[in-house]
Amino acid sequence: MTSQIALPLIPAGAGEPSSIVIGSGNRAVVEALAAPASWPFRTAILHGPPRAGKSLFARWFAAQQAGEAIDDAETLDETAIFHRWNRAQQSGIPLLLVVGGGGWDIALPDLRSRMGAALQLEIGPPDDALATDLMLSHAAQRGLVLGEGAPAYLVPRMERSYAAIEKIVGEIDRLSLERQVPATLSVWRDALEAVQGPDQGRLL
Repeated sequence: MTSQIALPLIPAGAGEPSSIVIGSGNRAVVEALAAPASWPFRTAILHGPPRAGKSLFARWFAAQQAGEAIDDAETLDETAIFHRWNRAQQSGIPLLLVVGGGGWDIALPDLRSRMGAALQLEIGPPDDALATDLMLSHAAQRGLVLGEGAPAYLVPRMERSYAAIEKIVGEIDRLSLERQVPATLSVWRDALEAVQGPDQGRLL
């Protein structure tokens, strides 16, 4: 079962989805973000693959005034992050740190020990239901009508990743506009081949 949570602070026309699609791959993350009082040392670290919605979750968390969110934490000065952690302990305001798909190799010993004690949150891969709803969400964001039967055809054949789902929908949109035709089987198949390689659209 999938659902959505709204992102009320995203302005119209910002190029971002107006909601986050929730399913098996990220439901545990949503539940944890809704209960920051239970986090050890008021700190959680969110990991996940590219395009999995980590930054959107951080924005939603901050929009709910549930705590402070820091995106791309692994790119920032470690001493500054350490001071933010100390501030969270003093103020009682939860701290969410978002880390990119490459992980976080922390050099500062004091920060490393404290981050090791934080709650570790991981966005997992999408199952069929979540992949379907993500596909429809990306299409709706573009104003694209995928066509009847698109998820049933595409989901079993596509790479099961957040980035691939987004790329395939984008390619379907591009091909449909370029050819000035509706998104039907030939467009779906060619989009799969363009994103995943020759013959991928003819599998199964």
